Amino acid sequence: MRLQIKNIRIVDPSQNKDFIGDIFIEDDKIASDFSNRADKVVDGKGKIAVPGLIDVHAHLREPGQEGKETIYTGTRAAAKGGITTVFCMPNTKPFIDNAPTVEFILLKAQKEGLVNVFPIGCATKSSQGEELSEIGILKKAGIVAVSDDGLPILNSQIMRRTLEYTKMFKLPVISHSEDKELSKNGVMNEGKNSMILGLRGIPKQAEEVMVSRDIMLAELTGGYLHIAHVSTAGSVDLIRQAKKKDIKVTAETCPHYFTLTDDAVKFYDTNTKINPPLREQRDIDAVKQGLLDGTIDCIATDHAPHTQEEKNREFDLAPFGIIGFETVLSLALEELIDSGVLSFSQAISKMTYNPAKIFNLKSRGSLEEGSIADITIIDTNYSYELTKENIVSKSKNSPFIGRRFKGGAVMTIVAGKIVWQV
Repeated sequence: MRLQIKNIRIVDPSQNKDFIGDIFIEDDKIASDFSNRADKVVDGKGKIAVPGLIDVHAHLREPGQEGKETIYTGTRAAAKGGITTVFCMPNTKPFIDNAPTVEFILLKAQKEGLVNVFPIGCATKSSQGEELSEIGILKKAGIVAVSDDGLPILNSQIMRRTLEYTKMFKLPVISHSEDKELSKNGVMNEGKNSMILGLRGIPKQAEEVMVSRDIMLAELTGGYLHIAHVSTAGSVDLIRQAKKKDIKVTAETCPHYFTLTDDAVKFYDTNTKINPPLREQRDIDAVKQGLLDGTIDCIATDHAPHTQEEKNREFDLAPFGIIGFETVLSLALEELIDSGVLSFSQAISKMTYNPAKIFNLKSRGSLEEGSIADITIIDTNYSYELTKENIVSKSKNSPFIGRRFKGGAVMTIVAGKIVWQV
């Protein structure tokens, strides 16, 4: 199959290219010019082609929690959002701490998934923080990183051993930075709003204490540390200083941390209950500055589906988490690019080239000839309102329901095949 996308703006941060031209795809790879022999031609005039978006932090819930999401539904939601590669976190039931579970996810994704799925393995057995998983076996089975996401590794000695052991496999350790004693029983950011609302707060230091510890341990071990869902100004500053010292640390944030403050919680909407929680304006400003100066390397969703029954409870009792596949690109376009925080190429790099480089994804995150033909086609004039009815994810727990967006993915191509189209 030869596919030609013509007259399209091509933005490829991996090659520092931004120009109007044609893209040629032969089978599953980016190819050279065959314009006279294309089997299918797509007119891309007025649209933008970028490498397929890579989401390094998501929860697909399968196996074990299929009432919330499945690989089938989750990958379709990802495709709708322009995401071609999803990393799934290991807090499933059973946990992804053994080779058969890794193999089950990869086989299920191959059979039912629309996009690429790469599992993240548990750093410790059952994410209990007590004994290291068989990381070498997990790597051989197909994981791309280790994490106990959802839970921090509280024992500093265990975290040290994890960073040391994963070095030989060149696997990043993704840190869920949370001091559970400081955050205990908290449900939102600690501050003026939590006092007014009468809700128990989570101080910013619950995140920053663990960010600081893990950076110190990365410096001690020389291990590969990736800090998840950065939400505070203090965390951004700690990571910035670590990078100046050439410590092997990278970081991600999520769209809600550069879009919403804890003011959004004032209506007790449980779709604003997230961990780490929504912070204050100065934290949003710091996250945006961290994205601009390279302190924060990636934009991820932390897509965390929950059933409506779970979320339709008192704020204190509802689970943490929101979905994010279908809005991540639109939020980046509006909040970062249209507002002038980042250039188009800078923002796209955070979702394509940088994740591919950090997690050693060969032939992805680029539109270079010979690369795998994962491509996202963007229309900055495409307009839509997010409603429960048009959400593809099995769960509907988004704080952005009712918001009208301008700009988003209108075509998603995975390995040369069009898997989603508006």
